[in-house]
Amino acid sequence: MEQLLIWIKQPWPWYVAGPIIGLTVPALLLLGNKSFGISSSLRHMCAACFPAKIPFFTYNWKKENWNLVFVLGIMIGGFVAAVLLSNPDSIVVAERTQEDLKALGITDFHNLLPVDIFNWENLFTLKGLVFFVLGGFMVGFGTRYAGGCTSGHAIMGISNLQWPSLVATIFFMVGGFVMTHLILPLLITWVGL
Repeated sequence: MEQLLIWIKQPWPWYVAGPIIGLTVPALLLLGNKSFGISSSLRHMCAACFPAKIPFFTYNWKKENWNLVFVLGIMIGGFVAAVLLSNPDSIVVAERTQEDLKALGITDFHNLLPVDIFNWENLFTLKGLVFFVLGGFMVGFGTRYAGGCTSGHAIMGISNLQWPSLVATIFFMVGGFVMTHLILPLLITWVGL
């Protein structure tokens, strides 16, 4: 049992984690003709919790309650992974990436998110406003504008050979590269990391 826990706590290679994620798509399709995607769950929660006469939220959200259970499972799994199965070692980050991040003032690699940016002390500062509030708004707006999130388009849409999902995924990647190499260094300099 101890060996199993040690194995589970180690980072899983792409050739194990990737197929598990990929097999979620056919499993959902075969078990109930369901589409994989996470951003739609926010719409279902809003429709359930804030009943109003807004056309976007006026639909039978109860038919999609499986999606809310799926997201709850992701949250519980994330909690279990972070609290019970966390690996105390630093995450493996390529040396070149570490050098680039250190040049931007990000030095802590023990967490998936850089502690230098994402911490409770920054929540009510200009840095927090930019990274948490403005960043969250832009992700939400982009998800709605693209008609889905990266998991919905890249995992589900492309596997169903949907042309719009391929286009959306390409632009998600382009946006990520632009953010990482052009905008993030300016933001970090501007908010004074």
